[in-house]
Amino acid sequence: MSPKSVTGVKLNKNTLSLKIGASETLIASVTPADADNKAGKWASDKTSIATVDKNGKVTAVVAGTAKITFTTDDGSIIATCTVTITAE
Repeated sequence: MSPKSVTGVKLNKNTLSLKIGASETLIASVTPADADNKAGKWASDKTSIATVDKNGKVTAVVAGTAKITFTTDDGSIIATCTVTITAE
């Protein structure tokens, strides 16, 4: 049986709005569903504004906008969510 490569990835949200101190977990869905390696890495382009952990949990730090990305280990396919953080 030959390995099934990742052909795409999407997040459950393309945009997210949070208040400072709040958090929400993003979910990455890899296609095809039976791909051999569904693993990937989460990252924030502005960790001073919003952080993301290895499970996709985004935490708002200060007001502003950041991009959260999930990059698949197989094929380096990227999905992005723009996070807007507002003061309480």
